[in-house]
Amino acid sequence: MHDIKAIRENPDYYDKRWAKRGLEVQSKKILDRDALIRKAMNVVQEAEAARNKSSKLIGQAMAKGDKEEAERLKAEVAGAKNVIAAMGAQVDGEKAALNDMLAALPNIPFENVPEGDDEDSNIEQHKWGTPKGYNFEPKSHDDLGEALGMMDFETAAKMSGSRFVVLSGLLSRLDRALAAFMLDLQSGENGYTETTPPFLVWDKALYGTGQLPKFEEDLYKTTAGHYLIPTAEVSLTNIVRESIVDAESLPHRYTAHTPCFRSEAGSAGRDTKGMIRQHQFNKVELVSIVKPEDSEAEHKRMLGCAEEVLKRLKLPYRVVELCTGDLGFGARRTFDIEVWLPSQDTYREISSCSNCGDFQARRMNARYKHAAKDNRFVHTLNGSGLAVGRTLVAVLENYQNEDGSITVPDVLVPYMGGVTVIK
Repeated sequence: MHDIKAIRENPDYYDKRWAKRGLEVQSKKILDRDALIRKAMNVVQEAEAARNKSSKLIGQAMAKGDKEEAERLKAEVAGAKNVIAAMGAQVDGEKAALNDMLAALPNIPFENVPEGDDEDSNIEQHKWGTPKGYNFEPKSHDDLGEALGMMDFETAAKMSGSRFVVLSGLLSRLDRALAAFMLDLQSGENGYTETTPPFLVWDKALYGTGQLPKFEEDLYKTTAGHYLIPTAEVSLTNIVRESIVDAESLPHRYTAHTPCFRSEAGSAGRDTKGMIRQHQFNKVELVSIVKPEDSEAEHKRMLGCAEEVLKRLKLPYRVVELCTGDLGFGARRTFDIEVWLPSQDTYREISSCSNCGDFQARRMNARYKHAAKDNRFVHTLNGSGLAVGRTLVAVLENYQNEDGSITVPDVLVPYMGGVTVIK
């Protein structure tokens, strides 16, 4: 959500920032509706003042025995009430329309975000690790998993359709090991509070983090009115909704391992084979709630926490900063971590770490008590630390052997009960 007062004061700034995201001028229609609301509110206030004045005079007229004047004043009060009701309804309608207009507009990027129309303009920040060379043709994760007899897409399709998988045996354990390792790292070393949040949320929670109303087609909704979470970002960020947190308690850092559910409505034909893009997947999420002056430093810290997972797994990766045209709806700045996949001979996204500024906080009414004793909106950040399924994919491909077996990364051996090779 955007601050209407800020838009009034500097409409050109907002138009220029939105233009960098490919939008046409927005401020005129926003301020035109805002002006209608303010004009209608003035009419309501004038009618209320007239009603109050006439109401006081009725008693005086009655005391004087002037029934005719009293009746005239009563008619004025009735007329004022009609005006108040009519204009009040108009104000409510215009406010709702303005809120819908503002809610549909994406966040504005920070000044230093690179400009561009799409992912081709994203900027590589750095790389870590060197992709391994093979003396054989590396296989894809799905070919490896199916050959091991532990990754079954056909059986999953019989019960759920495409973009689902059944993992079994040691691959299922490896999936669990990865999640446990990530949670231990983020909660034990990086200061995140491990959390088990709801997987079902109301629409207001998704509105708060920006998935609604714009991305409803990508969500799964139950007949009871709940939505399945597309990411634990929704549940974790909403922990502070409609609250005023103690400034001294900030930052709040949360992590959770949850299933995530996405219809992938806009990805027809993309990554239909394998585990890269599924309707149900597991992810370890990172969320931070901070003071505005701390959000940029927290963003870099969060990125480092996500990178550390790949470093300890010894998986080559790179970090790219998203350009203005590739930013997510609620983000002001985003860094993507892309892991190396030998079968594709390229890097693929495994984490996005985003600073949302106060965009989500305004939609959730999440504030903190400032030293000046006024309440200010917090800044919210979120990132994958990491997507478990895609990390499994990366481990299978980067640790594959010529005979189709998979060497277990050293850091995961304790989580695998001492198993060092999957065959």
